[in-house]
Amino acid sequence: MRYRVILPIAVLLAALLVAPAAQAKVRVGLSEQSPTVFDQSNWAQLKLKRVRYIVSWDYAKYPGENAEVSHFMNTARAHKQEVLVTFNAHRGCFVNNKYKKKSKACKAPSAKAYKAAVKGFRKQFPYTKVFAPWNEVNHVSQPTYRKPKLAARYYKAMKSACKKCTVMAADVLDSSDVKSYLRKFQRATKGKGRIWGLHNYKDVNRRQSKGVRNVAAVTKGQIWLTETGGFVQFKTSGFRYSLKRAAQRTKYMFKLARKNKRVKRLYNYRWFGEPRSARFDAGLVNPDGSSRPGLKQFRKSIKGLPR
Repeated sequence: MRYRVILPIAVLLAALLVAPAAQAKVRVGLSEQSPTVFDQSNWAQLKLKRVRYIVSWDYAKYPGENAEVSHFMNTARAHKQEVLVTFNAHRGCFVNNKYKKKSKACKAPSAKAYKAAVKGFRKQFPYTKVFAPWNEVNHVSQPTYRKPKLAARYYKAMKSACKKCTVMAADVLDSSDVKSYLRKFQRATKGKGRIWGLHNYKDVNRRQSKGVRNVAAVTKGQIWLTETGGFVQFKTSGFRYSLKRAAQRTKYMFKLARKNKRVKRLYNYRWFGEPRSARFDAGLVNPDGSSRPGLKQFRKSIKGLPR
């Protein structure tokens, strides 16, 4: 005679509580501006397949910058990298991390001019399929600061210019205005966006999660950590030079990304470090390419993650 063993509800609940939670399988890449990263043996050993690259929206007007962009894009393609291209104000429009609003050359482009620039980029690099319309739209250094409707127009223009591309809705910094900015952005786009970029330096380096939680609270869809990393130093924010702390924060960065199942990608900024005199440094390696403790932790943290 068979007997069925019926476990008490309390026992079943206890088993569920102790069961390990499923962790997000975040895909990892680098955010880097120098194409020499692709010549680095340390980089090759990581076997990454994704890189993020910031491009001036009007780069094509300047022969030198056009050549620079072409070199990076073609080198990345030769190394079989998927490039997340993020458009930005022209580099000459920034002075001491502030945007020169009064300069005619730095005036925010119209949606028409922006769309033409996107089409020009697509014609030049037709193999590129992943884009962020504008970098750090809610930061004071950008012409989209306090102008979510303008950021929304750029998003709509890019979606129209590349219907089969993967287009991020808004790429934001984890500042105090992120929730209100994204709410206004979504009203302007009628809730169309489903990929949200976040630069969560504050989360990572202060060991918190408020930035990710804020974006998650007011959006639906995927969250990509498009620019993040452990500070080696950030003088104006009180982070003194410390390779050990940067490595510890790199470990926390991955822990945070794994906690939220909506976080689908992470782009570490950046590969190359800076001299000790620099204001900001979040590099995984020294300026000469030699390893730092942060790279050792990065290599350890990506084990088991999809490429």
